[in-house]
Amino acid sequence: MEKTIAQKIFDAHLIDDRFGKTVIITLDRVFAHEITTPPAIKDLDQRGLDSVFDSTKIKAVIDHVTPSNDSLSAIQAQIMRNWAHRHHIKDFFDIGRNGVCHALFPEKGFVRPGFTIIMGDSHTCTHGAFGAFACGTGTTALEVGILKGIAALEYPKCIKVELNGKLQSGVYAKDVILTLIKELTVNGATDHVIEFTGDAVPNLTMEERMTITNMVVEAGATSGIFAPDMQTVDYLWPFIKTEYDNDKNAALQDFSKWNADPDAEYSKVIKIDISTIQPKITIQFRPDQVINASDAKIKIDQVYIGSCTNGRLSDLRVAAKILKDKKIAPHIRGIIAPATTEIYRSALKEGLIDIFMDAGFVVTATTCGACLGMSNGVLAPGEVAISTTNRNFNGRMGKGGMVHLASPATAAASAIEGYITDPRKYLEG
Repeated sequence: MEKTIAQKIFDAHLIDDRFGKTVIITLDRVFAHEITTPPAIKDLDQRGLDSVFDSTKIKAVIDHVTPSNDSLSAIQAQIMRNWAHRHHIKDFFDIGRNGVCHALFPEKGFVRPGFTIIMGDSHTCTHGAFGAFACGTGTTALEVGILKGIAALEYPKCIKVELNGKLQSGVYAKDVILTLIKELTVNGATDHVIEFTGDAVPNLTMEERMTITNMVVEAGATSGIFAPDMQTVDYLWPFIKTEYDNDKNAALQDFSKWNADPDAEYSKVIKIDISTIQPKITIQFRPDQVINASDAKIKIDQVYIGSCTNGRLSDLRVAAKILKDKKIAPHIRGIIAPATTEIYRSALKEGLIDIFMDAGFVVTATTCGACLGMSNGVLAPGEVAISTTNRNFNGRMGKGGMVHLASPATAAASAIEGYITDPRKYLEG
């Protein structure tokens, strides 16, 4: 039988298939952060099972509330620190060298084609940009992963999405994934892996691919995957070159074993001409409620640029290009949260931080806090934000607040105008 990428990865990691649709696979990585991992740590300890399957394959970070903003968040961080030190987890990233998990771990070279990865975070699907299978799990599955390095998962059913054409100026990967979510709806990919292909893919950077795979869960998908190609090799090269005797073609040839077979079966095939896409925003409280930014003139109170979706250096460059020598509207609170410490450092060296501050933004520590209403930009009831984050559920960034999801370009242009704005007029010429 011809296989999809996800099916090939599962077959290579399969250790037990006696349970019908659910199979047991080995894990290459278990990722952990301080919100969902401490309950797993405490439960394992209470059961007398305080151990880890392989300290070199567990990567941990404090990223959601950093620095801690109250006693409860400080306790969560303390549990993570003590656990990481107790089990000699070398790749533990605390304040000062941390970052948003789904930006930090690829940046460190921890994700490779063909890997299997779980984490107690729904946006773990981000790492499928590298040709890996990565998904979020609940506490029990996370405990098993930490303890045994295995996971019980449904054998993958897949949807193919063909991305063809070329993006217009002012249109970005965020607009592409919002377009797809609108077509699929929030339940349209439930229990499926979305595999991306098409003639547009070779021109998508790894950062753009991560933006797209990050949000497939908003259509109900378990994971999203791009086949590894030379873009993947180039991104990973500093970490893998010695494994391939400094021969990039050898790496590409090795990675090609994960490509889907030509006659692989898919539950559905969707074709999108990305050259027709305009800048998008979400409205209301579902990520499939999407309209063109040009059709909305909604007054906003806050602009947030950051997160595991759009807090990378390329995102900050786009926002800075629009904001250079301009001021945000007087009533706007502008917040920039670079996704990792290294991204912050690079943005500082490039002068991006000065551009943001001169425009009237505050630049904060690397954190996920605002995205889920925990810190660093929580909304008051009745307030409206445009945000480069990934989820706009009711109360997501603060009880009674409204969140409109958008690209960094749309967010930056909207900050200047004080209402949701199509960014293309700021990018002409």
